Amino acid sequence: MRRRAAEYRRPVRRRFSHWISLLLALFSIAALVLFVVQHNHHEDRVDHLVLERDVIDDVAEESLNFTEETSSATSFSRQLAEQMTLAKAYVIIAKEHNNLHLAWELRSKIRSCQLLLSKAAMRGEPITLEEAEPIIKSLSSLIFKAQDIHYDVATTIMTMKLQIQNLEELAHAATVQGNFFSQVVAEALPKSLHCLHIKLMKDWVKMPSLQELANENRNSPSLTDNNLYHFCIFSDNVLATSVVVNSTVSNADHPKQLVFHIVTNGVNHGAMQAWFLINDFKGATIEVQNFENFHWLTASYSPIVKQLLNTDSRAFYFGVYKDLDVEAKLHNPKYLSLLNHLRFYIPEIYPQLAKVVFLDDDVVVQKDLTQLFSLDLHGNVNGAVETCLEVFHRFYKYLNFSSSIISSKFDPQACGWAFGMNVFDLVAWRKANVTARYHYWQQQNGDGTLWNLGTLPPGLLSFYGLTELLDRRWHVIGLGNDLNIENRVIENAAVIHFNGNMKPWLKLALSKYRPLWEQYVNRSHPHLQDCATG
Repeated sequence: MRRRAAEYRRPVRRRFSHWISLLLALFSIAALVLFVVQHNHHEDRVDHLVLERDVIDDVAEESLNFTEETSSATSFSRQLAEQMTLAKAYVIIAKEHNNLHLAWELRSKIRSCQLLLSKAAMRGEPITLEEAEPIIKSLSSLIFKAQDIHYDVATTIMTMKLQIQNLEELAHAATVQGNFFSQVVAEALPKSLHCLHIKLMKDWVKMPSLQELANENRNSPSLTDNNLYHFCIFSDNVLATSVVVNSTVSNADHPKQLVFHIVTNGVNHGAMQAWFLINDFKGATIEVQNFENFHWLTASYSPIVKQLLNTDSRAFYFGVYKDLDVEAKLHNPKYLSLLNHLRFYIPEIYPQLAKVVFLDDDVVVQKDLTQLFSLDLHGNVNGAVETCLEVFHRFYKYLNFSSSIISSKFDPQACGWAFGMNVFDLVAWRKANVTARYHYWQQQNGDGTLWNLGTLPPGLLSFYGLTELLDRRWHVIGLGNDLNIENRVIENAAVIHFNGNMKPWLKLALSKYRPLWEQYVNRSHPHLQDCATG
């Protein structure tokens, strides 16, 4: 094909360049228009948000102003609020005087007042004179009417005082009753434990082999061998005693070298014997005695036996609780129980033993206790943990220092110590004749004026100057009444003590600590399974 001349083609290229320039210009104009539109739209949105924010700020400012108005001494809102408060007081007084019509009128005006205050708060505007005046006048009229019927300020104050006094008396009565019922629960034997006792008594009666085995064990040479480790427990609770024994042997390095001396009463002797003969406790020697067979423990010898036989004492401890003003725990028969006081007769119960560790039936042993027998008591009789760091364990908390016989011999700020895990040097005991000291103080307290209850007060007196203080880790108390014991303290303790009403075998036990006790209960035992499901 023949090419056209250059002069003819050049105009075509120029026309094409013009079109490109035109298109670029159009795109530029469109972009500029779009930018302007978007910018204006954004500014509109910003202005709208600023406007909304200003509106919110205005509303908040108005609300704030209304709040300030209600606190202003000259505002109608405050006058209405004060009148409404006074009217409410007169409603109560009118009801007390059986003036129900006046009470109804006051309540009606109070509702009107509340409604007006609510509307003012919602609209964010102060209450006007026209709105407030009718309600203020009507409320004032009713308040004057109440005053005319002698519901004046003095009457109001007296009425309120009487109401407060009545409430305090009701609260006191409720507290006393609560303590009373708590004490009843603490003293009551749970159904499952009663069931266990019945089943064990059946075993004891129906299985003559158990009684024959018990007679054989009574002559065991281990019972008087001072090369072994001797523990004594005085209790009428089979399961609790079992936990003490089981926890002790479970944490002992050589359980076969342990000897347990258990003393109970005649009612529980058969059941206690059956349980410890049927079950094995890692080869430890276990002796069970009935204190009713201690023929030397008579009223002529023991002041506590004489007190137990006293008619007034028996009526107070074992009779029906008639006086709720007396602290409930003072009625607890355990404080007058011979089992509770046998700890003061250990040298006579075990005349051939040289050293024993005494354990309460509400303890759990967590460490090997045989090291206690090698501790040097420095000639003292009693090894115990001091309790001065606790809140109520100085002598003045237990003893009556208004009595000259106490104040002349003892320091009220002297530190107490804990019963429940004690090392007793029986040789030193006999030498110091501690039991005679105990008898002396029991006789001095025949009228109950030196101390109120328990074995710790006479223990503090009888072992005064004869107590060696042990490391606190040997014995941690309070698991039956104190929720704030640190876990670290419990974990490091050799013996933990559930002293208090919240015993671990009761429903009111502190759930935080109960597993520490439960782990030593053999729930797989047929009797316990039957009693748990029965």
